[in-house]
Amino acid sequence: MNVSELTLLVLRIGFLLLLWMFIFGIVYALRSDLFGQRVRKMKTDAAAAPVPASAVPAAVPAAAAAEAFTAPVARASPAGQENPGVQAGMATSLNTTRLVITSGPKAGTEFPLGTETITIGRSSDSSLVIRDDYTSTHHARLMLWHDEWMLQDLDSTNGTFLAGSRVTVPTKIPLNATVKIGATSFELRR
Repeated sequence: MNVSELTLLVLRIGFLLLLWMFIFGIVYALRSDLFGQRVRKMKTDAAAAPVPASAVPAAVPAAAAAEAFTAPVARASPAGQENPGVQAGMATSLNTTRLVITSGPKAGTEFPLGTETITIGRSSDSSLVIRDDYTSTHHARLMLWHDEWMLQDLDSTNGTFLAGSRVTVPTKIPLNATVKIGATSFELRR
């Protein structure tokens, strides 16, 4: 075997490896788009007291979770008194009763709000299914956090927008503020 044949063999093997890496990359991208990102369990410190799973919503950064446990909890106040733990104009469990889709294929549709977390995406297991090319399988989540509605982007490809700004961390939602996911916009209303 001379040098040119050896070079040709190395090039063939290199291109074959490159082709397989490309195929695995495509399969991984399709899998994550169809089934969502893998959820990894966080290791806890043995000395730390365990936190109940219901107390911290999934994918909240550790710093935000620690801050939430030291922040005052917003509670229902007697009639006529302002609740000091809740900012005025924010969507809360007390003043928000429905989600109204304002634009997109389901424009005009209203969903009643309870206290459960609402997942939004293309997946059929989402609470609010939005089927368009700009919505990820598991795109975003609406959740109650200390009686306030929060919006969390679930690492979507095209992003989640609140009043025109991209949401990168769990964010409080003002009443009647426009939330845009893909080609669909909605608001939380009284």
